[in-house]
Amino acid sequence: MTVTVFVPRDAAALAVGADKVAAAIAREASARNLDVKIIRNGSRGMLWLEVLVEVRTPQGRVAYGPVKASDVPSLFDAGFLTGGAHRLAHGLTSEIPFLKGQTRLTFARCGVTDPLSLEDYRHYKGMRGLEAAVAMSPADIVKQVTDSGLRGRGGAGFPTGIKWKTVADAKADQKYIVCNADEGDSGTFADRMIMEGDPFVLIEGMAIAAIAVGAAKGYIYTRSEYPHAIAVMQEAIEIARREGILGASVLGSPHAFDMEVRVGAGAYVCGEETSLLNSLEGKRGIVRAKPPLPALEGLFGKPTVVNNVMSLASIPVIMDRGAQFYRDFGLGRSRGTIPIQLAGNLKHGGLYETAFGLTLGELVNDIGGGTITGRPVKAVQVGGPLGAYFPQALFDTIFDYEAFAAAGGLIGHAGIVVFDDTVDMLAQARFAMEFCAIESCGKCTPCRIGAVRGVETVDRIARGDAAAIPLLESLCSTMKAGSLCALGGFTPYPVMSALTHFPQDFDRMKEAAE
Repeated sequence: MTVTVFVPRDAAALAVGADKVAAAIAREASARNLDVKIIRNGSRGMLWLEVLVEVRTPQGRVAYGPVKASDVPSLFDAGFLTGGAHRLAHGLTSEIPFLKGQTRLTFARCGVTDPLSLEDYRHYKGMRGLEAAVAMSPADIVKQVTDSGLRGRGGAGFPTGIKWKTVADAKADQKYIVCNADEGDSGTFADRMIMEGDPFVLIEGMAIAAIAVGAAKGYIYTRSEYPHAIAVMQEAIEIARREGILGASVLGSPHAFDMEVRVGAGAYVCGEETSLLNSLEGKRGIVRAKPPLPALEGLFGKPTVVNNVMSLASIPVIMDRGAQFYRDFGLGRSRGTIPIQLAGNLKHGGLYETAFGLTLGELVNDIGGGTITGRPVKAVQVGGPLGAYFPQALFDTIFDYEAFAAAGGLIGHAGIVVFDDTVDMLAQARFAMEFCAIESCGKCTPCRIGAVRGVETVDRIARGDAAAIPLLESLCSTMKAGSLCALGGFTPYPVMSALTHFPQDFDRMKEAAE
């Protein structure tokens, strides 16, 4: 009897030896004359357990991890092919607490299926959303997405249905769907995990968006640092073309839609939608003034939907299960689920998809398990390098767009980076300004010049010049109000939150006296 073993092909697993583990399992099975089929799946998102090896048994999939190539012989000796006991055994994968507590809608298949098996994808309820969409009018698709309450998961939180309606109502001979997969925020990896672990869900979401707004061409814009995601997406697109999902007739319908992957050079500012569009057009990646909005004059001057990977990957389940099903998750104006990425100084780093509504403290302490060093948490940055730093005093903040805004922060791409009590928050504030200075496209003065002056001002504070603190506050105010895009406009969030919540780290004269 053939036994199926799953070894992830996700970049996080590859980084800790997944290819060597897969090769060792194949060798050991051959040497023992055992019939083993190895499937290279995506990651389940429990990164502290990578390489996570799973075995299909009559009771369900059994997990072992973190597995190294040197562990493979002992796994075979312990009878892991039948779910045998071993020091690396975790029982049924579905019962691991980190995974069991999640509500997986967008990531329902990630880590479960062979990413490039369309048969697997369909078996696990894939393509149902697109099948429903081709039988609906474009206006009804837009209404369903609007009624679901889905907001942009890339950080801005703009209602997806409103953006789609704007493009759908625009008159033009050509329209485009652009997927912003330029995932550049620190502590984020959800986009990459979907592209590597469940690429067809992104293709399906983009095809639905195309039918809804009348677009015939789509682009996935990602960064050169994602070679595995690029390769998987390109192969998945070829498969989708061969199977009639893309091309002149989407699933046999009158709708035509095709797409391709475009690779950027890794400029952080190209995560901003207008810089991204410039880069796609072969121009320098600099911010455009708005208006006109990309929904009306976007790629090559045509109406364009620009959505993040998570937004587009959420569409198939909305079209399959209905707007109300999706809307029933979450609270307030934050509906559905959000894939939260836990990183930094944390015991259980990884991806946790859940409905909006958990507190920051629950995410860090209960789900993340606290710091890996065992030291107290000092600060948590939410929303990437431009996100605010939250102290433990704000751990009761609900993970919700409005709640975070009220607390002086932003959810962004839902990346959470944890720091223990050894972190120097003045150094973190300096890093934010330095990051902005390096990554600025240079178009607007508040960002281009302000960030450079910000580094200089923080350095003055570090030398004990307390008079420079009001100057830093004024500079942040100017950058926030005057920058053309979020790079300069959001850099004040980490700087001001560090200054507000951790003033002791900015009092260098007091430190020197002590």
